[in-house]
Amino acid sequence: MKKQLVRHTRDYFQRIYNQVPDAIFLSPGRINIIGEHVDYNDGFVLPAAINKYVCFALRKTNNDTISFHAKDINESYSLSIHDNLAPVETMWVNYLLGVLDELKRRNKKVSGFQMAFSSTVPMGSGLSSSAAVECGLAFALNTLFDLGLSRQEIALIGQQAEHRFAGVKCGIMDQFASVFGKKNKVIKLDCTTLDYSYYDAHLGDYSLLLLDSCVKHTHLTSGYNDRRNEVEVGLKMIQSQFPEVHTFRHCSLEMIENLKTELGDIIYKRCLFVVKEIARVGQAIAALQAKDYPLLGQTMTETHWGLSKEYEVSCPEIDFLVETMVQHEGVLGSRMMGGGFGGCSINLVPKIQEKTIIATMKSAYFEKFGIHLNYYPVKISKGTTQYQKA
Repeated sequence: MKKQLVRHTRDYFQRIYNQVPDAIFLSPGRINIIGEHVDYNDGFVLPAAINKYVCFALRKTNNDTISFHAKDINESYSLSIHDNLAPVETMWVNYLLGVLDELKRRNKKVSGFQMAFSSTVPMGSGLSSSAAVECGLAFALNTLFDLGLSRQEIALIGQQAEHRFAGVKCGIMDQFASVFGKKNKVIKLDCTTLDYSYYDAHLGDYSLLLLDSCVKHTHLTSGYNDRRNEVEVGLKMIQSQFPEVHTFRHCSLEMIENLKTELGDIIYKRCLFVVKEIARVGQAIAALQAKDYPLLGQTMTETHWGLSKEYEVSCPEIDFLVETMVQHEGVLGSRMMGGGFGGCSINLVPKIQEKTIIATMKSAYFEKFGIHLNYYPVKISKGTTQYQKA
């Protein structure tokens, strides 16, 4: 699949520009094993890059023109290196312009270049195709023009591009995982300090399977903002009674229970989830280190029902997928992944049963909702890199 993507992107570049590209780059999408909605609550996340990529073919030119071609939708966009940069109506272009703008802000100079790109990262499924685009372009330009950027700077450039040009106030996890991913490794990331460490994620006889609900409910943005406000209020109330609590990391379940009445039902549930989820990230890491895959799966499933019942960011379609999946013999765990209200579930399943499970779930989901289920078997891969022929 990867070689095919590279070949198709290279061939497309040559057809469009009548030239051979100088270099090819691959930038992956990402999953998050566990640690949902704790990135903005001073918790830890456990993401990994996956073997779904955005592929970039680039060539430097001797003029001032920058040219982008999006193979998958057969659209193009051109500008001058001297243009003032501002968001445009075409959203895919904004992810690229945002990167150019961030380079300008850092006084990193590029000359004219031609680019074509194509992707196997499913759009709108919560696998961070936008972060792969942003970081892939930043990494490619850093390499071609010798800009001297570190991987951390590339991730931050991707995040700021999304903030300023796509209007999405995302955390750093997506970009960080795309840039820093390693094959068969998960990243324990502190989203506040950007401290990180790698852990082996060889899953033995099990594999990761993503099931795409193919729905995205409209309250994703409003629900996300509401949750952020609720936990901020909750933390301040906890701190007023327990001054030693600086963040939710310092908060215990006993503290939450002691303040249950004062917090009120909704804020109590939100804070309860956050404290439990921060602890579950540590449990998941311990399970991976011990190769205790049943415990890892159990932790994932506990996260889902916390997201559904305590944080209330799931939806009937995802709840159905998780509930049906965990009843399947051999499946170790299942949970909603991402912001919520749709998107994908991530599932820990026996490799030998993968095809049977997919067929069963497709049938059950269509019977329940009349929706054709998409599915993506994934492997944990290395992060953004220049493609070298084997």
